[in-house]
Amino acid sequence: MNISFIDKLLLLNLVSEGRSSARQRSTYNLHKSYEDKAQRLLKGIGVDSYIRPHRHLLDPKNECLFAVLGLFALVIFDDAGNVSKISKFGTEKYLDTLEAGVGIEIAPHIWRTVIALTPGAILFEAKEGPFYPDLAKEYPAWAPAEGGAEAGAYFRYLRGMRSLIN
Repeated sequence: MNISFIDKLLLLNLVSEGRSSARQRSTYNLHKSYEDKAQRLLKGIGVDSYIRPHRHLLDPKNECLFAVLGLFALVIFDDAGNVSKISKFGTEKYLDTLEAGVGIEIAPHIWRTVIALTPGAILFEAKEGPFYPDLAKEYPAWAPAEGGAEAGAYFRYLRGMRSLIN
């Protein structure tokens, strides 16, 4: 029997690795291979981590995200790149103070990004396998590439949206 114990030390290491990463993110895979029927992972996401808006239409599988630590915003875009919805999700301490859920399931055709709203934020991601890296994400032309010249300004624009602040 295989058991993966997710403890405080694992979470602290994930946060620490993310802070020292240029992308301000870290990943811990719970699945053993890309061929597994279920892809399950923990992602540490820093408040300064820009995740380029994307969708998963090339390998259409729903994606399920749950907050393990902290508070997140899922930003949904229309095909032209306009923000159409922002949904917050976080751990139980945010349920009483905000209109937030604990997790979100997203259809593959939806353009989206996730923004960490609190330091040390970790989410659990699950999606059907197998995983095909070449088909993992489709990026829109209107979203700057990570590390590109316009990425910083675009990320500041997204983080500055009034519904993220409140």
